[in-house]
Amino acid sequence: MSIAYIIYLAGYSDGVLYVLATLLLVALAVMIDRAWSLRSTILRGKSIIRATAEKSALSHQDLTGLLHAAGSLPEAALLDTAIRHLDTADAEGMANRLDESIMLIAPMLDRRLWILDTVVTLAPLLGLFGTIIGMFHAFNVLAQPGHAPAEVTGGVADALVATAFGIFIAMLGLTGFNALSNQVQLIVHQLDSMKMMIVNRTDGSPMVPSRGAAPKTQASPRLVNA
Repeated sequence: MSIAYIIYLAGYSDGVLYVLATLLLVALAVMIDRAWSLRSTILRGKSIIRATAEKSALSHQDLTGLLHAAGSLPEAALLDTAIRHLDTADAEGMANRLDESIMLIAPMLDRRLWILDTVVTLAPLLGLFGTIIGMFHAFNVLAQPGHAPAEVTGGVADALVATAFGIFIAMLGLTGFNALSNQVQLIVHQLDSMKMMIVNRTDGSPMVPSRGAAPKTQASPRLVNA
């Protein structure tokens, strides 16, 4: 498929293919940007969660160290909340304040995903619109004297390219939207895990380290009859 033929198809749809190409570029830009950001947040968040899980209790010093390590991660907001309310809130109050922090953070995680949602809905409709315009051009040949049937069928085939392109963009956008939404859910799960760790390690009762395996009991010696 040559560049000249692509330009011909774009003109055949009265420029709708150009709009679809713009939607494709926007969708790819959003997917690359959000995938990089969310993946980095997940990997760095895991290290903060592991560092928190290794501590049996969290003091001001521990929370401050974790806060510096978190940097701009969403977990930093939970650690900052815990530091400010460590001496004034009980376990239930701390949990409520951490829940509030998660509710404030959550809308920031899926920003710009609405663009993919819009592209998924808009691209097939634009493709269908471009096909309808192309069909007008194809059947307009019938009004001309001496037309050939191949010109009509060829025009219909060219018109259907817009619909195919729109469906392709929608499938690509839907795949990216679902993948990014799953990453957002993983980050929210990490925040919930971080919240529980903070509450359990600031309630005054230190965590008991889990045992790798239950101790083995020695079997009683058998009595051997002489």
